[in-house]
Amino acid sequence: MGGAEPESAEVDRLPGWVTLLLAPNPGPMTLDGTNTWLLRAPGSPRATVIDPGPLDEGHLRRIAGHDGIERILITHGHHDHVEGAARLSELLGGVPVRAGSPVHCLGDEPFVPGESLDGNGLEIRVLETPGHTSDSVSFVVECGNERAMFTGDTMLGRGTTVVAPPDGDLGDYLRSLELLSAYPQIVMLPGHGPARSDTAERARFYLGHRRQRLAQVATAMAAGAETPAAVVDLVYPDLDPALRFAAEWSAAAQIEYLRPENNQEKKP
Repeated sequence: MGGAEPESAEVDRLPGWVTLLLAPNPGPMTLDGTNTWLLRAPGSPRATVIDPGPLDEGHLRRIAGHDGIERILITHGHHDHVEGAARLSELLGGVPVRAGSPVHCLGDEPFVPGESLDGNGLEIRVLETPGHTSDSVSFVVECGNERAMFTGDTMLGRGTTVVAPPDGDLGDYLRSLELLSAYPQIVMLPGHGPARSDTAERARFYLGHRRQRLAQVATAMAAGAETPAAVVDLVYPDLDPALRFAAEWSAAAQIEYLRPENNQEKKP
């Protein structure tokens, strides 16, 4: 990776009102597994779950073993984040599931952009951050005098995010990173990988990386690379073969973004 901005540091200590429950689904795309987040203000009997993860009965029962869960929130509709939501809701007696898309909601409506979900000592504000998927959202959560940003897959704690068309859109993604770059000195709690110390620094690092990669892809296209496979051959020469499919997804999004007919007034 590269970029003009420094990376924010990894964080080992989470806010006291946040618990990480790591799903047992490690892999090239999920890193150590999906981060399921449990939020509970000090002294509150009620809790919120963000991203229950895959349909793994042991993981879901471990989540459900925490008392007082009143709602399940989803950052985006990829199966490694949402697949277990319906079963977790069932284990919890039918608590509502809310997401950016109605497809993934149970017993409640989709998020309204910018809305705040208040109560039980937490204020959760919904930010529209499409790009990784069309329904991606992030949550900026305030508890007392602390704030944290839950980014789903829009930004990861390690590595970079795949933007794969047709549901992923690079123009939307760059605008979402610009939005997140306006949240300095707020810990970032991602959908995969470790927490990071500063959401804005991480967003600027991602923007620098994307701009650098777009310049490389533009050079490859000028040299005659017309397909994702051809771009990957030129731009990712030392790529792990196990990740080639993801690189080709990203290359497809980059090619689409850079095509002259799609490129007016939206370069980063």
